[in-house]
Amino acid sequence: MKHTISVLVENHSGVLSRISGLFSRRGFNIESLAVGPTHDPDVSRITIVADGDEHTVEQIEKQLNKLIEVIKVKTFEANEYLARELMIVKVSAVANRRSEIMTIADITGAKVMDITLTTMTLELCDTYAHLYRFEEVIAPYGIIEMVRTGTIAIEKGSDTFNAGK
Repeated sequence: MKHTISVLVENHSGVLSRISGLFSRRGFNIESLAVGPTHDPDVSRITIVADGDEHTVEQIEKQLNKLIEVIKVKTFEANEYLARELMIVKVSAVANRRSEIMTIADITGAKVMDITLTTMTLELCDTYAHLYRFEEVIAPYGIIEMVRTGTIAIEKGSDTFNAGK
């Protein structure tokens, strides 16, 4: 089962290495990892998506909480958070196929970032599932290059997950 774990940490070098090491020592595969600053420059937020059972997640949470640099840990329950991922994809776009690619972009909400005589570069920010479907639809046109960020997530509603709470 996939789990989305949010970790608030002190913004110091080496913290990410210690956290990812903890996952690998436990045999817990990280599917997605995103790190970025919060509104507080001294605090970073790490969002991890990983496969594992409930017991393993519990153990990971306990181990994370033991790390000095870790401020807070939260494993999001299904449907209690909003998650997004960014994809940038460069596809083959010869002149007679461009309008088809533009139609797909319009329907899916993708934005054209760049266009040349032979390629189009598209950007799409959405859920993992939507990006997966978009990739399936755009693949027949010839994906030349593709990059994706890791998943980022935030709790739904008025509840917050920050260092002050």
